[in-house]
Amino acid sequence: MGFTVAIVGRPNVGKSTLFNRLAGRRRAIVHDRPGVTRDRREGEGAIADLRFKLVDTAGMEQAFDDSLAGRMRAQTERAIAAADAVLFLIDAREGILPAEADFARHLRRRARKVVLVANKCEGRAGLPGLIEAHALGLGDLVAISAEHGEGMGELYDALLPLARAAGWTPPPEEEGATEQSAADTDESGPIDIAIVGRPNVGKSTLVNRLLGEERMLTGPEPGVTRDAIRAEWIYKGRRVRLVDTAGLRRRARVIDAVEKLAAADALDAIRLAQVVVLVVEAGAILDKQDLAIADHVAEEGRALVIAVNKWDAVRDRAAELGRLRDRLETSLPQLRGLATVTVSARKGQGMDALMNAVLRAYALWNHRIPTAELNRWLEGATERHPPPATMGGGRVRLRYATQAKTRPPTIAIFTQRAAELPDSYARYLVNDLRESFDLPGVPIRLALRKRANPFAGEETPRAKRSGERRRTGR
Repeated sequence: MGFTVAIVGRPNVGKSTLFNRLAGRRRAIVHDRPGVTRDRREGEGAIADLRFKLVDTAGMEQAFDDSLAGRMRAQTERAIAAADAVLFLIDAREGILPAEADFARHLRRRARKVVLVANKCEGRAGLPGLIEAHALGLGDLVAISAEHGEGMGELYDALLPLARAAGWTPPPEEEGATEQSAADTDESGPIDIAIVGRPNVGKSTLVNRLLGEERMLTGPEPGVTRDAIRAEWIYKGRRVRLVDTAGLRRRARVIDAVEKLAAADALDAIRLAQVVVLVVEAGAILDKQDLAIADHVAEEGRALVIAVNKWDAVRDRAAELGRLRDRLETSLPQLRGLATVTVSARKGQGMDALMNAVLRAYALWNHRIPTAELNRWLEGATERHPPPATMGGGRVRLRYATQAKTRPPTIAIFTQRAAELPDSYARYLVNDLRESFDLPGVPIRLALRKRANPFAGEETPRAKRSGERRRTGR
C-alpha cells in the first residue's frame, strides 16, 4: 500500500472517530475525554476505490521535553515525516485556537501535503469555524462529520490527486479479488502475536526492541499504552504482526471508563492472536493476575509463551527459575511444558530465544496427528489406565479417535457413553497425549462424541418377521 495518510490535530477534535470511519470498523478507542489516544495507530483506510495506509496520532501538544506529552508529540512528528498526505483536523464548532495556528505553520514547513479538514460540521453549528479556518493559510478545506459519515466524497476528491502524485493506481477488481482469496487461504501468512501482561512490566519496550525502533510510546508511568497497537515486522523471512496491548489489571480494580475500553481492546487482541506472549516481571513472577491472564489465553485456545522480563536485575537466578517452575506446575497444569524465556527488553537480551519459542509454539499449535497414530495411542492409553467403572457397573469404551481440527489441536473421541466419562480421566488422556506426541505448553481440547447407532430407528430382522406374521395373521 504505497499511499500513507496521517491524521493530526489537537486533542478531542475527532481524529480516532475519523480513523474508525475510514478503516471501516472500530479500531481506535473513542471517548469524550481529551488525550485518550497516545500511540500512533496504523491501519488500512479506504474511501470508495481509494485505499491507503492510515495513521492515527495523539493530540498535538506544545511539549518538547521528555515528559509523556513530549514523547507523544515525538511519535506524531514521526508519523508526519513518513506520510504522503496529512489530514489536519479541526473542530469547526469550537473554531481555531492559537495552538492550531502555530501547528499550521509547523505543518507548512514539515509535511509534504496537508489537507485541512473541519470536523463536526453537521447542521449549522460549525459555520463560524469554517470561516475562521481559511486564516490558517492551508488552502481549501473539507467539511465533514466523522461520526455521521458526511463529507467523505469531498475528502475523496481532495485525497485522490495526492494519491496519484504518490504513485497510487486503482487495482483491477478481478485482480484484487484473486489476491484477497489467495491471502485468506495462504497458510504461510503472517503470524499474529499479542504482547500482554500487567501494567508497567515492559510490554512496549519489548515490542520496540523486537522492531528495532521506538515504535511504541514507553515511559516509567504505568498505563501509558491504551489502544492495542499493531505493527508489521519481518523475522527471518517470516511476516509477523506484533500487537502491543494495554496492561491488564484485576477486573475489580478497573473503574475508569477509558481503562475498561483499553482492557476490552486487549482481550480482543488475545482472541484474534495466534500466539500470545505473556510478559511477567522478574521478582514478581506469576502472581494471581498473571495466572488469570494465562488461564484466559488457554480458554481462548491460543498458543502461549511466557517472557520473564527485567532478568538482568535478578541476582539469584537459579532460585528464581525454581520458583517459576513450581508455580507453573501447580497453577497451570493444563499447559504443562509451557515455554518460558528470560529476557531483558531494556538491554535487548533474549530476543532471538523469545522468537524461537514463539515460532515453536506456533508450529505446535498447527500440528496435525495422523488418525492411525491417534488410535494406536488411544489403545495404549486405555490399556495402561482403563476408564473407571461407571455407576451402572460397566466401563466406558473409547472406540475411535481423530483430530477434528488444529489451532489448537482438537481431538474427537467417539464413545457410546460420553457423558459418563469422569473429568479426571479426560485430563489423564490430555496429559498422556501431550507426552506421547511431544506437545508441550499448547492448549489441547478433547471432544467426547457419542457414536451414532447405525441401526437406530430400524427394526431388527426378527422384529421385522414378527410384524409380518401379525399383519398376515399367520
